[in-house]
Amino acid sequence: MPRIEVVAVDTPFGERLAVGFGYPLRGAGLATCTALALAHWAGLLPGIGTLASLLVWAATWRYAAECMQHTANGYAHPPDVGVDEAGTAGWALTLIHFAAGALLIACSLLAPSMLWLLVPLLVLALPAIDMSLAFDGNPLLALNPATWWHIALGFGGAYFVPVAINLLLGAMVAVATVTSSLLPRFVALPLFGFAYTYLIVFAFHLMGGLIHQRHERFGLQPEAAKLAQASGQDEDSRLLDEARALAVSDPVAALHRLADRLRQRTAPAPLHQLYRELLRRQGLRDDLLVHGQIWIAALIAQNEARRALGVLQDCQGIDPAFIPDDPRTCGELVDLAARLGMERLAIHLGRGYLVHWPHDERAPHYGLLVARLLGAHAESRPDAVALLERLANAWPEHPLRHDIAVLLRQWSGAA
Repeated sequence: MPRIEVVAVDTPFGERLAVGFGYPLRGAGLATCTALALAHWAGLLPGIGTLASLLVWAATWRYAAECMQHTANGYAHPPDVGVDEAGTAGWALTLIHFAAGALLIACSLLAPSMLWLLVPLLVLALPAIDMSLAFDGNPLLALNPATWWHIALGFGGAYFVPVAINLLLGAMVAVATVTSSLLPRFVALPLFGFAYTYLIVFAFHLMGGLIHQRHERFGLQPEAAKLAQASGQDEDSRLLDEARALAVSDPVAALHRLADRLRQRTAPAPLHQLYRELLRRQGLRDDLLVHGQIWIAALIAQNEARRALGVLQDCQGIDPAFIPDDPRTCGELVDLAARLGMERLAIHLGRGYLVHWPHDERAPHYGLLVARLLGAHAESRPDAVALLERLANAWPEHPLRHDIAVLLRQWSGAA
């Protein structure tokens, strides 16, 4: 089970605010904000553009409501798309915010003198309406001024934070309206769409943080801490502290305690890191390499290939010839190193792949990748040609034989 990243209930709001600026840009948040921003291009479709835009806004508010509930439950990172914690709240939020915008336009046209009353009312009421809708899904309850008062009173002065963000969002809409005419609509739609989505998710995340801090006042029980406890994360934190203390007087005993835990189930990175630190202190070189093999494979299985690459480099500092002992693990790290521009590492891993698994069906892929990296530099092009010749002879019927032959013809003369 992947580690559940939680936020402590007593985290100061100032710290939540500082970290919150990056919330929409983390994990699923960035992918969702980007997808929703690009989806605003649907508004250009003839005939159905208006309906498509409405659907995009509904999806935006719905995801923001999910972020609010996710944060209120104590989770540190944005939810994946499809978690569906908000139910039908997205539609209700969309309609209410569109209605608020229509009301402002109508008031500015028919009774502009009343704007001084309507604008502060909407700015103060909308955060309470949003929170009520996200959790109860009841528009009548959300539109009840008594509900607004109850929610605002429960938050005290902190309630003005989402109010300020709503003002910023309104200003953003005004700026977008004025400046969008200066940009091609094709460019303006996703650009401002991303800014709107970022601010909406940010605002709802902070509202969720406020609810999390005061969950008892609203009769809520955050689930993240319960799940973390059920998965043994609290036990891992205690073990980490105990092992650090024990290592001062008896590092071998601390190693045994950590090793027992690492054999049981997926463990968090701090336990692995302390284990490696203690192994290094004891000069247990071979054990460091064995643990590196195990941890790298586990990280690949958990889709943490970048961290696995860091562990790999640590192991290569001990043994320069080190490579993972599994073809899938090694292959994924070859591809990642190549994508990240780590040419020497990609060449080392790719060559190791060919040595250890020369008959694997993916061997020509990694051989060709290594040849391209070598061939990019004139001084190593003869090595690339020699490698291509070996691949062509060993795999005459492989689907990549054409690519191998093309490079071989291209570089043979130059080599």
